[in-house]
Amino acid sequence: MKINQRHAWTLTIEEAIAIQEEMQTEVITSDQLQEPVQYVAGVDMGFEADGTISRAAVAVLSFPDLKLQETSIARRPTSFPYIPGFLSFREIPAVLDALEKIKITPDLILCDGQGIAHPRRFGIACHLGVIIDIPTIGVAKSLLIGKHEELSETRGSWQPLIHKDEIIGAVLRTRVGVKPVYVSSGHRISLSTAIDYVLRCTPKYRLPETTRIADKLASDR
Repeated sequence: MKINQRHAWTLTIEEAIAIQEEMQTEVITSDQLQEPVQYVAGVDMGFEADGTISRAAVAVLSFPDLKLQETSIARRPTSFPYIPGFLSFREIPAVLDALEKIKITPDLILCDGQGIAHPRRFGIACHLGVIIDIPTIGVAKSLLIGKHEELSETRGSWQPLIHKDEIIGAVLRTRVGVKPVYVSSGHRISLSTAIDYVLRCTPKYRLPETTRIADKLASDR
């Protein structure tokens, strides 16, 4: 993939907030997918040498059969501290390096993190999606912001995630008897379509197959 860098990555918090607020205006939360979707990808991060080296992994799977087609790994020095709400500045530089190595351009990317379910409506899935102009979904393992009603134990059940009277995502049960995941639009996809694709990418486990494979690559497990 060819990547166009939009901004520097060594920034102050004030500069990072300004970038989030500016680029958030480019986020599209309606469906602009190339259909039929033939390839889905997962991206995930690990860290080496006490966090000083970022290790990003990309896994590209065919869709809908979810067969692994291609992987890549990239390492680079970590240039931004761990601060909730700013994880994209810490993680995306290495992710972009890994994406540059792949030959198959995915139609949809599932990110291990938030989309618009973020204080400034610009989580890592939004940030990545806007930079590379590919539809993205945020599939987070934990809640960052928002409240929701009690969730049924049934697979596929979901509740709106609400923050400041706005629906920012969904709390989605992907497997009976396990914790839900937190789904939100990243870029060029609606919430209802994002929920559908997340369920179709999670046939057995709590997390999408894209995320599970990328996680193993990123953490060398």
